[in-house]
Amino acid sequence: MGPAILDDNHESAHLEFTPGTPGGVETVDLPILHGTMGPAVLDIRKLYTETDYFTYDPGYTATASCESKITFIDGEKGILLHRGYPIDELAEKSTFLKVAYLLMEGDLPTSEEYITFEKNITHHTMVHEQLRNFYSGFRRDAHPMAIMVGVVGALSAFYHDSLDIRDPQQRIIASHRLIAKMPTIAAMAYKYSVGQPFVYPKNELGYAENFLHMMFSTPTGSYTVNPVVAKALDKILILHADHEQNASTSTVRLVGSSGANPFACIAAGIACLWGPAHGGANEAVLNMLKEIGHKDRIPEFLEKAKNKDDPFRLMGFGHRVYKNFDPRARVLWKTSQEILDELGFDNDPLLQLAKELERIALEDPYFVERKLYPNVDFYSGFILKAIGVPTTMFTVLFAVARTVGWIAHWMEMIEDPAQKIGRPRQLYTGHTLRHYEPQTHHGI
Repeated sequence: MGPAILDDNHESAHLEFTPGTPGGVETVDLPILHGTMGPAVLDIRKLYTETDYFTYDPGYTATASCESKITFIDGEKGILLHRGYPIDELAEKSTFLKVAYLLMEGDLPTSEEYITFEKNITHHTMVHEQLRNFYSGFRRDAHPMAIMVGVVGALSAFYHDSLDIRDPQQRIIASHRLIAKMPTIAAMAYKYSVGQPFVYPKNELGYAENFLHMMFSTPTGSYTVNPVVAKALDKILILHADHEQNASTSTVRLVGSSGANPFACIAAGIACLWGPAHGGANEAVLNMLKEIGHKDRIPEFLEKAKNKDDPFRLMGFGHRVYKNFDPRARVLWKTSQEILDELGFDNDPLLQLAKELERIALEDPYFVERKLYPNVDFYSGFILKAIGVPTTMFTVLFAVARTVGWIAHWMEMIEDPAQKIGRPRQLYTGHTLRHYEPQTHHGI
């Protein structure tokens, strides 16, 4: 395979524009760069120096901020590839740790590589014992995501031997630590919120199994991880591991571009993920279902969703990127049926409401014509509810999974010779120059 970005015979776009000052039409040639897949891009790096113009792109929806070999998305066709592998094949045939290795290293591991990688992750799962004291500084009712932001950022105060981003070995150690410790930190956040003692990780358990054990076991009794539940959670982790240049990944890259340590970068990603328009969407799905309350009220809320003047939004349907069915949702739809059958949750009122909402929305011409299909957040929400994960932990689990993608992008960015510190520009619409005049105050 050739380089990730190819310049086909120095192909360029010819831009003509009329400047605000007299002088007629000016022109500039913008190189066209082609990736291995997806649309070509116009290289505008010299646009300002040659024309005195910036581009204007709120939300960066038409801007390629970097070159990457990690994930490819075609939203029109509903395609999601990690290093060339379709997401559904990875979810059905692989495991989360193998996908983590793939995202970080570029290829699926050999048997020997996987044994070494799994051992490295397993033996980094414990956190520094003094870190336990950090939790006691939070209120008991603190949102677990607030705790996650603080604790992950604090890791840089405990692991000084992996902060030098210029050292490839230190970058690897920091990456392994983050992937390994994130489930432990997340489970501790949950245990703290419910007033239960922290549970240490077990080296004999797999990644998803270990998280479930740390979440739900207590010192007073034995706890056996349900293999069906562990497999479902592993799939959820795979499906959330990376999603190209989304808001939180872009945040990690932007923070990392300043030379910040990896723990600070991931903490910033967690903070961004917390937003309801991003990682908090599956929690918002459950809150929406509670607001609807009963199956009889579904038509009423669907009409509210169609009304642009109504603030109600149908959470879990449609996607910013996918203009077709979310390929991750197809996998989770099947998984949701398996989980409901295994755990006997078919009669749960909220899950019944979710299934009925799905059925009605998929038959409604308004949603079908606009391709507002259920997305990954819709299904992951009620799968997590079925296995006993509280809604406040939904986004935390997302962060556990997405840490792998953040790390892969952070490492790729650090090694990219073309990378510069992020510095977006703006279209200024404030006051023009004005001068300070002392104010005269009159007494009463």
